[in-house]
Amino acid sequence: MAVIHEATLRPGKLEALGAWLPDQPWSGVAAGSAVEQVARFRFDDPAGEVGVETYLVRVGDGPVLHVPLTYRGAPLAGAEAFLVTEMEHSVLGHRWVYDAVGDPVYADVLRRAIATGGHEAELERASGDGTFAKEGAAAGSGTDADSPAIVEVSAHTEGAVTTIDTAHGALVVLRVLGSGGVPTGRTLTAGGASAAPTVVAVLAD
Repeated sequence: MAVIHEATLRPGKLEALGAWLPDQPWSGVAAGSAVEQVARFRFDDPAGEVGVETYLVRVGDGPVLHVPLTYRGAPLAGAEAFLVTEMEHSVLGHRWVYDAVGDPVYADVLRRAIATGGHEAELERASGDGTFAKEGAAAGSGTDADSPAIVEVSAHTEGAVTTIDTAHGALVVLRVLGSGGVPTGRTLTAGGASAAPTVVAVLAD
């Protein structure tokens, strides 16, 4: 269960992505482009400290881009290259927003979802008054009973694919959906109301 606050964010998430994506060679997004949300979903951080949210976005009639993010209350040491923006959250205060491929918490929850057949989190209102409607869904293909914890990562991008190397296998994150072949391995499939489910990440064999 992910706890969600009703809050004002400055900058907004899509605004932040619109500023960050043009600097990513794999995105094909031009500066000043309007970024549209196609779907989004969350995973739980077992420690309850880090927000883990994945966006599927596009610009115009371009391809769907896969952008996982993590939200932290303090900078992540050694992850300066993965910083998307700093953000003011009207409830939680100053937040550091990262391209999640450089965050070990993301690798841990992603591997767990893939390996155990997990799915997106329920979105609990911080007020305790029920849940928010989901805006996307994700499901892993594995059947393991559990997944080993990941505490360190090394990420590198080639073309439109980012590989996260861990002590428990490589996680392959597809950045531009539908643009090429999918490596062999167990998968995470995701989609939303305006995006058919497709493979977004692979726990490589």
